[in-house]
Amino acid sequence: MEVCASFLIARRFFPETGRLFPLLVALALLLTACAPSAHAPPPSQIYLDAKNVIFVTSNGWHSSIVVAKVDLPPDRLPETADFPEARFLEFGWGDAEYYPAKDATVGMALRAALVPTPAVVHMAGLPVEPARRYPRAEVVSLPIDDENFGRLVDFVATSFERSGAARVVATGPGLYATSRFYPAKGSFHLFNTCNTWTARALAAAGFEVSASGTSRAEALMQQVRALVRPR
Repeated sequence: MEVCASFLIARRFFPETGRLFPLLVALALLLTACAPSAHAPPPSQIYLDAKNVIFVTSNGWHSSIVVAKVDLPPDRLPETADFPEARFLEFGWGDAEYYPAKDATVGMALRAALVPTPAVVHMAGLPVEPARRYPRAEVVSLPIDDENFGRLVDFVATSFERSGAARVVATGPGLYATSRFYPAKGSFHLFNTCNTWTARALAAAGFEVSASGTSRAEALMQQVRALVRPR
């Protein structure tokens, strides 16, 4: 049975925290990478009869939204020009300090959870479908019509903090070779995480998804899986 690294870190740094220990573990679980569930469903297939398809990805702790670059309206997301070779574009949102950190610490995690902090958008250019790019992640594909796809793009576009500029410059390299971080609107905290951002994006696109209680990826993905089940 695998044990989350966050649990071990919390035990190491906070061995005598008494009643606070469960809270510290919970905060670490929200902000550090645990292994995805072994029982996650396999990646869903693309809906070939849908004009547009979007993808929701989860690695067990962080979620994101992926769209085909060719489906994006011209000039609606000017930052996509940073990825000229990409076939798909992945968008995520998170804490400006913890999310990009190569050597994240428990202190960073606790600050991000307990104090509202600045946020960033993480955009990655993918050469292949997300299920192939992330074979260990859960990937759910959702068909979407033009009107709601436009609303999704609007939500993502307005998540960038451009401060009146037509296009914002990346703040630094992303988590992968073909990704970058950009300034984002909003503040990250325990009740406003990457997963609540993903939930709000889906709700803006007309899906029956509530952002309430979606701090954890699994809470979000339970709602996303229900979207593709027969009713």
